[in-house]
Amino acid sequence: MTEPYRTVAGRGEARFEVRGSEFLGHVTPAEDVEAAEAFVASVRDEYDDATHNVPAYRVPAGPPSERRAPGEVMLREYSSDDGEPSGSAGKPALNVLVQRDLRNVVAVVTRYYGGTNLGVGGLARAYSRAVKDAVDAAGVVEETPRARFTARVEYDDSGTVRGVLESLADEGVEFEADYGEDVSFAVRAPVDDAAALKDRLRSATSGRVELSR
Repeated sequence: MTEPYRTVAGRGEARFEVRGSEFLGHVTPAEDVEAAEAFVASVRDEYDDATHNVPAYRVPAGPPSERRAPGEVMLREYSSDDGEPSGSAGKPALNVLVQRDLRNVVAVVTRYYGGTNLGVGGLARAYSRAVKDAVDAAGVVEETPRARFTARVEYDDSGTVRGVLESLADEGVEFEADYGEDVSFAVRAPVDDAAALKDRLRSATSGRVELSR
């Protein structure tokens, strides 16, 4: 059985001031490095006039195909001080995620300098608080590791596939359908159930479904 993990329930934000400097904490779920980096970039674009935008994240290091066993995850932990004194910003932000045992999560702390230096200790406390407050605002949930795959069928089989997927919604199966020349279902399912679901889709369509990562 693949173990569940703790992450944030959604996007969360927090804002406070310390001796004239304004700090804004932002957190959101992220399933891989690409998603984490995209969120970091979006915050930097939104707050491009800020003095610093300090990122930190804990996400799976590679796609499921590169993991050595079903559900096995090697975490990539990353942080940057983004121009703040070494060790005063990125590491304290990341430490909050580690101490709260959160993964599949990315945080960015935006700072507008207020004219007074806070010192390494003051900065570390502020950056930690920004992430803590943003996590509290988002809320923490327990998630089951998910596998992703695509199921592609002709229109004649699309209702059958959709029916199977919808029948498993209470068991954690989610999907999005794209109706083009054929029908493509982007599926997310608990890792432990993904193989059986694929077999069920093959059986329901007499092997006509095309499955891919």
